[in-house]
Amino acid sequence: MIEETLRDMDQAFKKVVQNYEKELSRVRTGRANLALLDGIKVEYYGVPTPLNQVAAVAVADPRLITIRPWEKKLIPAIERAIAQADIGLNPSNDGDIVRLPIPPLTTERRKELVKQVKKMSEEAKVAVRAVRRDHRSALEKAEGLPEDDQKRALDRVDKATEARVKEIDALTARKEQEIMEF
Repeated sequence: MIEETLRDMDQAFKKVVQNYEKELSRVRTGRANLALLDGIKVEYYGVPTPLNQVAAVAVADPRLITIRPWEKKLIPAIERAIAQADIGLNPSNDGDIVRLPIPPLTTERRKELVKQVKKMSEEAKVAVRAVRRDHRSALEKAEGLPEDDQKRALDRVDKATEARVKEIDALTARKEQEIMEF
């Protein structure tokens, strides 16, 4: 019972941290990053399709993403999808390829992004604490557990929670440093 609960808790913690990492990858820094385009869907024969399934997407240099659609007639739809995604980038094309120049971030915009990352960090920590609360209550309500075993299990829950919070803090600090780099 205890080991099963702790395994479930570890899986839930991993999901929270993975989701947080995915969200962080979408936050724009001063460099080109293909994760910026995750979630962008292009109208392809009336069906919203992920951008990377209708075009070859690549980082040409640290300040430029190139998108080469499989069909040239998709260029306007790709530009429209990027504009609607509101990621702060202005696409341009030459008839064959869509270019997404990544402009340098202003100091003010960098500070806004750091605030956004801190907010995301807090949301991830709240999710970790919710997992902790759920699993602690499951262990506390479990019947037939020796008191010593229950106490050790609750201590393991608390230590695992602290470790995940520290992991989130480390990811946040690394992303803040990446954002503030010029």
